[in-house]
Amino acid sequence: MFKNNPVNHGNEKLDPAVANFYGLGIAPKILDILVGIGFVKPTPIQFKAIPLAIQGKDVIGIAQTGTGKTHSFAIPIVQRLAQVKGVALILAPTRELAIQIDEAFQLIVRAFGIKTACLIGGAPMEPQTRALRNGPRVIIATPGRLIDHMGQWNFLPDSVAILVLDEADRMLDMGFAPQIEKILRFLPKDRQTMLFSATMPAEIMKIVSKYMKLPVSVEIAPSGTTVEGVTQELFVVRKEEKMRLLGKLLSQYHGSVLLFSRTKHNARKITVAIRAMRHSVAEIHSNRSLGQRREALEGFKSGKYKVLVATDIASRGIDVRGIELVINFDLPEDAENYVHRIGRTARAGQKGRAVSFATPDQSRDVRDIEKLIKTSLPVSRHPEVPAAQFDQSLHAPQGRQQKRPQHNRGRQMFRRR
Repeated sequence: MFKNNPVNHGNEKLDPAVANFYGLGIAPKILDILVGIGFVKPTPIQFKAIPLAIQGKDVIGIAQTGTGKTHSFAIPIVQRLAQVKGVALILAPTRELAIQIDEAFQLIVRAFGIKTACLIGGAPMEPQTRALRNGPRVIIATPGRLIDHMGQWNFLPDSVAILVLDEADRMLDMGFAPQIEKILRFLPKDRQTMLFSATMPAEIMKIVSKYMKLPVSVEIAPSGTTVEGVTQELFVVRKEEKMRLLGKLLSQYHGSVLLFSRTKHNARKITVAIRAMRHSVAEIHSNRSLGQRREALEGFKSGKYKVLVATDIASRGIDVRGIELVINFDLPEDAENYVHRIGRTARAGQKGRAVSFATPDQSRDVRDIEKLIKTSLPVSRHPEVPAAQFDQSLHAPQGRQQKRPQHNRGRQMFRRR
């Protein structure tokens, strides 16, 4: 995996007898904070990664979406900042994820008097510049905005003692590789580096490998493993039938629904259509301002909006408990994004559903998803919406089938031919 840096693998199992935050090397003051915010039992990634990170080791953490990766580095960072000089820099691919990480740190740093700064695009530079002048020791940033501040000498990279790349594969997908390389070249070599993601493609590993020292790989689930508790389902319909099927599903489910569109233009059209169906709906994509995106996300969390329509910009940056259903109105361009999309439901041990729409010419896309998640997607049909079949020349191979979804009564399962 690494040419110049051997990788140790942390394969210790989570022992139920010690399945709490005590015994992981966490300082008593932080343990008290965790109790106060209701953190009792660490997730598997936290159990494995926290002790290593507290020791100052370079860590590569691979775990499913929604398994507590943020606190896997937030807890050790706060503790280590009490021991070492310098600042911690956390890079994230999206504004929403950066804000989410900042909120997670706020729960811990207040008792230590540590300040944070959140540097994201779409927001004014001046307030961020003032925050940097106040001496923050935790800086959360999107790559482009961080480079903007570096160019104006608002941020000095030689002060970084700890670096975290969160959702590293997503940053690569979004074209941040050159910016990440540029940032890494300016950082001190004597630092701790941690990298977390649900998937870990070879490209990002090559980029980061030369900047890590004897990294310890902590893999909770194989790359591409879907989150437990999510029931997956696939409908094959013609493009013109998608909206009709969507209407039927939205009337069937009463909880919160996160819907993914491949493009922002289509997200706008879907939002208008859902509103015409008399469902409360908001949209979140790169054409929306930061204020509009925050209002949409907060409204979705509070229940103001039943449906949130999003492009893949939100597949990693939404941490909302209790999402009942994820709908892939459009299949993602990259199969790995399927894992992150459906990981928005069934979080923290809960149950959830993921429904995907595919058109007859998308058997190759479905096959790529099934190859990644190592299982076949159960194919269903709705009694009131005409079903279609995949093009025979591009059919996906049959594999191990999942259990039939409980809500599939009145429908017939059919095989792809």
